[in-house]
Amino acid sequence: MDGHELLDLAEQCAQAKKPIRVHCCTSTGCQAARSLEVKKALEKRVQDCQLADRVEVVGVGCMGFCGQGPMVELDSTDPQVTTTHYEKVTPAQAPSIIDTIQGGKTDALQGNSQHPFFAKQLLIVRNHSGKVDPERIEESIALGAYQALHHALFELTPEAVVQEISKSGLRGRGGAGYPTGLKWATVAKMPPGQKYVICNGDEGDPGAFMDRSVLESDPHRILEGMAIAGYAVGADQGFIYVRAEYPLAIHRLQKAIQQAKQKGFLGSQIFGSGFDFKVDIRVGAGAFVCGEETALIASVEGKRGTPRPRPPYPAISGLWQAPTLINNVETFANIAPIIRKGADWFAGIGTETSKGTKIFSLTGKVCNTGLIEVPMGISLRTIVEEMGGGVSEGQVKAVQTGGPSGGCIPSSYLDTPVDYESLAALGSMMGSGGMVVMDDKTSMVEVARFYMEFCRSESCGRCVPCRTGTVQLHDLLTKLVEGRGTAFDLAQMESLCQVVRHTSLCGLGMSAPNPIVSTLRYFPEEYQALLQPDRWRIPATVS
Repeated sequence: MDGHELLDLAEQCAQAKKPIRVHCCTSTGCQAARSLEVKKALEKRVQDCQLADRVEVVGVGCMGFCGQGPMVELDSTDPQVTTTHYEKVTPAQAPSIIDTIQGGKTDALQGNSQHPFFAKQLLIVRNHSGKVDPERIEESIALGAYQALHHALFELTPEAVVQEISKSGLRGRGGAGYPTGLKWATVAKMPPGQKYVICNGDEGDPGAFMDRSVLESDPHRILEGMAIAGYAVGADQGFIYVRAEYPLAIHRLQKAIQQAKQKGFLGSQIFGSGFDFKVDIRVGAGAFVCGEETALIASVEGKRGTPRPRPPYPAISGLWQAPTLINNVETFANIAPIIRKGADWFAGIGTETSKGTKIFSLTGKVCNTGLIEVPMGISLRTIVEEMGGGVSEGQVKAVQTGGPSGGCIPSSYLDTPVDYESLAALGSMMGSGGMVVMDDKTSMVEVARFYMEFCRSESCGRCVPCRTGTVQLHDLLTKLVEGRGTAFDLAQMESLCQVVRHTSLCGLGMSAPNPIVSTLRYFPEEYQALLQPDRWRIPATVS
């Protein structure tokens, strides 16, 4: 298939769409709220009304406003029918939505596309989510899927692709924010031979579901990004590592890989070129530590998923000791748009050091929960108060970013721009994109204990500081919460945080104390209020 044939195919796929599309979210969250029943009711009504010649019901991926699901959107090119969406749709309400196409009325809750939750977003990674059926490759082709891959293979050298990604300023979206182009260049410069590309889909942060949503909603975006990466660094084999708790994502990825191979977009001699690239799925058992890249590699190799000391870094010696490029789901999802629109376009979005957009799962006590994709540099206040609608009762007290490795940012810093450096300066981090909002009834000591309980349970046990340190930190926090802690316990906890931070083997252990450190920094009075007199210490006058 050459470039003209790909464009013709895209045009044919676009023409095959009917004038009125009824998008029904079938992501995991909405399925839990009976969206499959809603979809069946919509389809039945279309048939009963004999509208099938111009109306089609399409099961799509996540539309973002998860707290208002199931969501249904009327997407119309027919001037007689207005494009709109409905929220919290029940199976009983679904038929009446179809009736509106013929002038009828519905009691379904009509949404507002101008609501700040939608209006403040800038969609790059999620621009096709909620618009395409993720199980039909034709839907993605109609919107330009695999055109960036074709462009890279026939109009760019591998070096030029790496240069374009470097120039874009894209940084890894998995947590640390390492420059993506630099990582690609390191793998590309390794001597010719077996190399690998791995997509890290082991999303384990509490409250985070960004990667799951992207995998479920637009799997071809990930496959295209990985193939471009393989071409750039000289790899012919890719793996997607995804946890078993994401069965829908796995199902859709499997189907997408099969469809892409049938079209000649994956496999041998892609687009008739000399480039081969295959993708296989590896299903993880759900260990949080397998989000760390060396532990993930061990798991792909069939070993116990535990980290190893670095260097050597995976870019030099990774999977089966071969140079390996590892990026997370959101990072790969940015690749095709960058190649298609250019590095300058991407670099023009965001801040000086943090380019592009970032997806966050907005959860906690905030009124509007769901997925948002916002330009880097937007303030926390805009996200929490305008897009999220603030909290339902009381005041916003803090925002936790970065998951168990992140920190709690007090409301006094809500005007902070969301970028890698600004969040780090406050003692938190971007992380993979979890954002939990807390109100003024939240105990920050309890929050610290919750995250430490998570870290204690998820420690792989490979190194002593993490294995025993997290247990002791959790015990000390429990003493404080139960009103048994003393000033000595508090001092011991602060000291132990530094030991765990500076002596653990991997980044997950090193960052485990962050929730304690940040809450101690911003909410010390809550710890002090829990302290009890230390009855066992000898008064200074006696000594």
